[in-house]
Amino acid sequence: SAGKGTENLEPDSGEKILRDMLRFETVLQRAHRCFNPCTLKRCTALATARCQATMAETTRSTSQVDQTFTPLAVEIKGKAPARSNWEEWMVNLRGEDAWLASPRELSWYTGKAPLPGVCPGVSENGTIHALPMPNLDKVTRKQTQDYFDNSWTMVEVLFAGFRGEEPFYRPPVHGLRHPQIFYYGHTPCLYVNKLRVAGVLKEPVDAYMESIFEVGVDEMLWDDMHKNDMVWPKVKEVQEYRRQVYKIVSDVIATHSGLEGEARITWDHPLWSIFMGIEHEAIHLETSSVLFRETPIHLMQVPAGWPQLHPSCASSASLPKDIPQNTMVKVKGETVKLGKPRDFPTYGWDNEYGQRVVEVPDFEASKYMVSNGDFWQFVAAGGYRTQKYWSDDGWNWRKFRNMKWPFFWVQDGPQGSMQFKLRTIFEEIDMQWSWPVDVNYHEAKAYCAWKSEQDGRQGTEAYRVITEAEHHLIRHPEARPEKMVAARDDPALRLGGMDFPTGASANSNLAYASQSPVDAMPASPTGHHDAMGNAWEWTEDHFNPLESFEVHYTYDDFSTPCFDGRHHMIMGGSFVSKSDNGASGFCRFHFRPHFLQHSGFRLVSSSSPAPARHLEQLNMQGEAAADAAVSTSAAGTGAAVAGHAGYETQRLVDQYLGLHFPASGANEVDPIVSHPNAPEHALRFPQRVAQLLLEVLPSSGRVLDIGCAVGGSSFELAAAGHEVLGVDFSQAFIDAAERMRKGEAIRFKVPLEGELEAEVIAQHEANVDAAARERVRFQTGDACRLKDQTEELGTFDGAVLANLLCRLPDPVACLDGLAALIRPNGAVVIVTPFSWLEDFTPKSKWLGGYEENGKAVHSKDQLQKLMEARGFTKLSQQKLPLVIREHQRKYQYIVPEATVWRR
Repeated sequence: SAGKGTENLEPDSGEKILRDMLRFETVLQRAHRCFNPCTLKRCTALATARCQATMAETTRSTSQVDQTFTPLAVEIKGKAPARSNWEEWMVNLRGEDAWLASPRELSWYTGKAPLPGVCPGVSENGTIHALPMPNLDKVTRKQTQDYFDNSWTMVEVLFAGFRGEEPFYRPPVHGLRHPQIFYYGHTPCLYVNKLRVAGVLKEPVDAYMESIFEVGVDEMLWDDMHKNDMVWPKVKEVQEYRRQVYKIVSDVIATHSGLEGEARITWDHPLWSIFMGIEHEAIHLETSSVLFRETPIHLMQVPAGWPQLHPSCASSASLPKDIPQNTMVKVKGETVKLGKPRDFPTYGWDNEYGQRVVEVPDFEASKYMVSNGDFWQFVAAGGYRTQKYWSDDGWNWRKFRNMKWPFFWVQDGPQGSMQFKLRTIFEEIDMQWSWPVDVNYHEAKAYCAWKSEQDGRQGTEAYRVITEAEHHLIRHPEARPEKMVAARDDPALRLGGMDFPTGASANSNLAYASQSPVDAMPASPTGHHDAMGNAWEWTEDHFNPLESFEVHYTYDDFSTPCFDGRHHMIMGGSFVSKSDNGASGFCRFHFRPHFLQHSGFRLVSSSSPAPARHLEQLNMQGEAAADAAVSTSAAGTGAAVAGHAGYETQRLVDQYLGLHFPASGANEVDPIVSHPNAPEHALRFPQRVAQLLLEVLPSSGRVLDIGCAVGGSSFELAAAGHEVLGVDFSQAFIDAAERMRKGEAIRFKVPLEGELEAEVIAQHEANVDAAARERVRFQTGDACRLKDQTEELGTFDGAVLANLLCRLPDPVACLDGLAALIRPNGAVVIVTPFSWLEDFTPKSKWLGGYEENGKAVHSKDQLQKLMEARGFTKLSQQKLPLVIREHQRKYQYIVPEATVWRR
């Protein structure tokens, strides 16, 4: 109905209506997903009212305007004739350059303007620096308001560095994060949402804003491209939202009874959420500054009030060799105690609390972090062209991104000249060869391998990056948690940004707007520089929980989703890191190995294995992914299991060994406890899936088992004479399948009751002999990218796809792969329960299970249309039940739809 009468609207009015209609759709989708029914009703009413208000505001009579409505994308594209390529995100460019393209006026600031005497932390020369963390054992309203004002304004000073509206909406070059307009609105949104969870606020400030700005992106892989194709609010609208939130948070600080006198704010106090918001803001100040550093330079301007670059940039070394010589310094091993005491009087994130004792052997660590000059030698020697120095994942990332040198190096000469400038947050400057190099974990490890070859280091003595426990030993004593027993012991609580270099021997807390030479700050007692500050250091440790870890009730998914064996810890903080985001020695942060931060590394070598904590990767598709999600969710409520990704992976492997090889332990454990009408017809599910395909295939051929898990269907197909390739996303599953192929004795545990388990040996079906096993090959692979791998995989006479389709991020892409890989007259068996969940498949990618125009859309019907469009004819369909054991008295009973297709 909103389209009615649009022929009478001015073009800009039409744009506004379409934009609000698109927002209306977005807010309904998010409300359905995120809110309870009462909030959904309010949210729907709000979105409807906004759209109706726009209609009422902008309707014009036909006598005033004689122009037809133009679709938004076409209209905006027409306003930017200089652009040769139209991209979806450009729908958000709506003429806000006039007030964003020049240095900001004071009206830009929604809190305190960055002026001396107005905003806390602003020096007499007008530069803003971080304040010390407040002592939460005795914090006042004024201290809380000052700390909040300093953090709030610092973010707005950063965003004043964008020139024009484009950088707010342009997706980052790697596509792995939201555009910056999201982060401009995300930090105020979190204040509201956490204050509501804590019971301090009862109502949303703006339900629409708090739906679209609630959840950020944790990209899963280096090619997990996040598409930012929504219509975001205007900058003016988000600025106004920020203004409202600033006032509401300030009112809470001014009036809440929990801040009377000198208050004590603890983990359980409702106002812990205020400090959570401030420390969360510190995280995004830094991560946004990295995204700013990745933004095209013509879209940047140095904002008034931002700290100055380190003065060393005025007189830098002219050649890569003119840098401090980076020698290895021996460190005596000792016992390291990790963990922040519960009663320490500063804010802490959940992963900091708990304890662990680590015995660290003797090791050597480079005196300095690896500098740009050091790393230039690796680049000049062809390190980015030489695969042997890289891990498989690292090399694939390098090829995918076509990396030839570190991202923040800017080519400054002809190709091959090896001449570079350096990108800082807002500027390109002469290369600073003595500053630490910014690289990701993959690049750091490749350098270690190259340098080990250069220096003749092998085995355990080959160079690697540091571990969390080793990092504690090279710090100044005041940055070691076991030495920080009182508030006065933590520099982040005593010192603001301006005082950090002299008081804490660290370039941190925004003392400067850039890194500094690797030898600029004083060495620690062990002789190492920059253990804290300047740049984060990559470690060998996976992000992991300490003993006695527990989540906080207002932010139960801050850490636990990243205890997955796919995030590496980073230590020490950078020049931007402030307060509990790196300036404090208690901090424990993490990123995926392909991700770029203000992060570098130092070389480490030892004759003993690295004292690092590793978790197995939770990296799977299909029903296993659902089980993993359940485990993660459960972990988030209790702590005892949280972070034990290795245990969870093995539990799933054990469960699937039982499902795929039901003959295992036949004389020890019944696959289903004996009882009348036991659903024994649902056993041997993988074998029954294979039999469906065998009924329509010739006696021999080449077959693809997509989502093969531990291989039950693959072996059944091979036993009938076929050559089989089993593909699964999970390395843990592929490893188990490969061991079964080799005939190894795999022992796995079958749950009985509580903690009681029976250990049995995985047993093949009687028809699977050594010859059959030789006809099977297993490898990891992505079911959504099969179409791109036809050259590598070849073509097939048949394929099975069991309980996988509704656990894929893009099911149609998988079907496209089938069309590319299956030979004419080939057959496909698809078995799926159509259990759609947005945890795995965006709702826009569901085949069915929703209403459209008031009519139910069923997945089975849509699957038939999609398969027929790809040249397949349905031969048969049936229900194919299965049971998955949880313990001897509890089973999942699932009734998937099985369809057989001929191409």
